[in-house]
Amino acid sequence: MNNESNTPLLDQIDSPADLRKLPESQLEQLVEEVRYFLLHSVSKSGGHFAASLGVAELSVALHYLYNTPDDRLIWDVGHQAYIHKILTGRKDELHSIRQWQGLAPFPKRDESEYDCFGVGHSSTSISAALGMSIAAARTGSNRKCVAIIGDGSMTAGMAFEALNHAGAQHSDMLVILNDNNMAISPNVGALSNRFAQLLSGKVYSTVRKGSKKVLSNIPNALEIAKRAEEHVKGLITPGILFEEFGFNYIGPVDGHDLHALLATLKNIKELEGPQFLHIITKKGKGYGPAEEDPIKYHGVTPFDPHKGIVASGKPSSGPTYSKVFGDWAIDMANEDRRFTAITPAMREGSGLVQFEQEHPDKYFDVAIAEQHSVTVAAAMACDGLKPVVAIYSTFLQRGYDQLIHDVLNQNLPVLFAIDRAGCVGADGATHNGAYDLSFMRCLPNIIIMAPADENECRQMLYTGYKQDCAVAVRYPRGIGPGVEVQKEMTELPIGKAEIKRKGKRLAILAFGSMVADCEKIGEELGATVVNMRFVKPIDETLIIDMCATHDLIITVEENAIQGGAGSAVNEVIATYGIAQRIANYGLPDRLLPHGSREDMLRDAGLDYEGILKFVTGQVDESDMDRKVSSAS
Repeated sequence: MNNESNTPLLDQIDSPADLRKLPESQLEQLVEEVRYFLLHSVSKSGGHFAASLGVAELSVALHYLYNTPDDRLIWDVGHQAYIHKILTGRKDELHSIRQWQGLAPFPKRDESEYDCFGVGHSSTSISAALGMSIAAARTGSNRKCVAIIGDGSMTAGMAFEALNHAGAQHSDMLVILNDNNMAISPNVGALSNRFAQLLSGKVYSTVRKGSKKVLSNIPNALEIAKRAEEHVKGLITPGILFEEFGFNYIGPVDGHDLHALLATLKNIKELEGPQFLHIITKKGKGYGPAEEDPIKYHGVTPFDPHKGIVASGKPSSGPTYSKVFGDWAIDMANEDRRFTAITPAMREGSGLVQFEQEHPDKYFDVAIAEQHSVTVAAAMACDGLKPVVAIYSTFLQRGYDQLIHDVLNQNLPVLFAIDRAGCVGADGATHNGAYDLSFMRCLPNIIIMAPADENECRQMLYTGYKQDCAVAVRYPRGIGPGVEVQKEMTELPIGKAEIKRKGKRLAILAFGSMVADCEKIGEELGATVVNMRFVKPIDETLIIDMCATHDLIITVEENAIQGGAGSAVNEVIATYGIAQRIANYGLPDRLLPHGSREDMLRDAGLDYEGILKFVTGQVDESDMDRKVSSAS
């Protein structure tokens, strides 16, 4: 990628209104400049990269032709929206994206009037565009509504539910499918671009509409004509499926041919009813290393744009929890032929890359279809397989009904390996796993575990796999406290906690990722510290014993306090009518700003200093045996 122009057009663009002042002949130069800016900004800050490079032409064309922010552009997920942010007055802040107090990683309504719908999870854009088009019709507005959705997001059922409704509603809206499946398809070029312009043009639209009106009075003629039209369009386009949903399909168009893109979009703006534009782009377009390996450059940490992403050469500080899971999955699959791994498009993130290579027949990536991933696992369990669903906490939310209806109501042995539990970091509130303990704990026929360290994670996965019911093992993003992972696998006693240190007066009942810091605080305060291990079934015997021998109990968890693990402890105390002072501590009842995981934990008060401050605030220090008085 290079920037040969001596005229920095991008410096003149502070809003789409500025963009629309440019002659069309200068837009190609602007596309190159915005790609160059994106490369040199994200290579310093990190962020989602390859997808945004691929939609440079589309981003410029949309803001050039549509009257944003009055016209609505809804970007699905938001991985593609960095150039949108650059063109809408945020280019000087792009270096701060995904960082603490910086730009949000995805479109966010309270960040800019150009972000008309907040996103983060996939496949919501068509529903949002439909809702806004209905609102426009109801309020008498002439605004246009456009959904821009990637090919990966079209694998989710919600996208097709929205297509089905939109076609029946016959709303004026446009869905743009950005098909960036690694390469430009052979049928995209001058000829197919010309077909797209013809299919979106007034002549074709008028003839199509007029013919239907005339033929509707002739028995069987309309059906024959419709079939003939489908046959002709089927010869040159893959869009019959979308036509069946009630959309007028146009494409495919080369998404890097700015002239063809502008001409087609101009035509589409004049059409009524639901329109579907299929464009073909190359993920990572304009930067060679990203074009060659778009997965590697999908989301990046800072790198040298001249060298690309290279291995740091630094020794690893220990395996991540995802790596622990991936290694365990390989070992378990070697041991048990029934083992089956399922992931909803999270192969890399969940640590299953090597597993797929070694056990391709036991690996199933179901694409962005969380609901399906849960139900297909339930059906596998019905017929003798041992399915393990590797899923992020935030994405399991989308399969909640299937968890209840298809797994738990049938009491099926499905193991859920729940990654990214608690604070996730740079992707912000949409990706935090803040609620899984709360929304699972109220359900029957499930065991819920939270490991305190890497080795305990392996042993819990093994324990869960051996059960004849549904089991959830939830663990955080990144590395743990650094405990050596033992090759040997041992079942843990179900529902039994582990006392890490014995103290007096104060008992800290810690869950999962909070155990390590609570151990340090226990040493500081002379308190008892318990690794609770199990959220369900909770260790009632231990809780009753702690109440009998301690004045104050504090629970600590990386989950919403409401309905979380601490609430389970409260319920035991209430059930047995114990008069006990207890305080619950966890994620606050607000959305946490994006930043690093460490930033989030500090903001939530769940780092060492924050937990210590809370605990000492609950304690009558004159009654406590503090070992080191200066710790606070």
